[in-house]
Amino acid sequence: MKDVFLTGNNIIIRTLKTNDFEELEKLASDEKIWQHYIMDYSKPGKLANALNEALIEFEADRQHPFVIIHKQTSKIIGSTRFLDIQHKHKKLEIGWTWLHSDFRNTGINTECKTLLLNYCFDILKLKSVQLKTDELNIRSRKAIEKTGAKFEGIIRNDMIRENGTSRNSASYSIIAKEWNKENFEYYNS
Repeated sequence: MKDVFLTGNNIIIRTLKTNDFEELEKLASDEKIWQHYIMDYSKPGKLANALNEALIEFEADRQHPFVIIHKQTSKIIGSTRFLDIQHKHKKLEIGWTWLHSDFRNTGINTECKTLLLNYCFDILKLKSVQLKTDELNIRSRKAIEKTGAKFEGIIRNDMIRENGTSRNSASYSIIAKEWNKENFEYYNS
């Protein structure tokens, strides 16, 4: 997959670069961000390791990591990625989305998902996109639901957290024929 640059009303989404790591690590130091993740990336160096792995997966065309930039300030405010890219089946998952706490409950997460979904269906011509989040992450679930994605169910014991406990995931999907161009236009008007 080539480098991507998407522009919305409030954000720009572009492919992650190694020179983004330092800024992302500063943002990631807020422990609250990682409340619903299987790992706590707030410790120095921990996120950089995960981002390096993401770039290796990008080179292998299995993931595509992005940074989310606030247009008004031109500052990086978070990250997201495509993962489990399956070209043969024309599908992927959008995940690993996190934002600095200053940008929660602002509509940025929904705008981000909407820009990515538009790219998936209108540019990549995918058939299906999956989105998963911790079943307890109500904020993320609401943002996913605003895109028009359908709730598929709870995947029990889907992942093991860093502390050894199991995480159940709420699974959503949206297929090409359900993608509503009006969603894209609404969040980008």
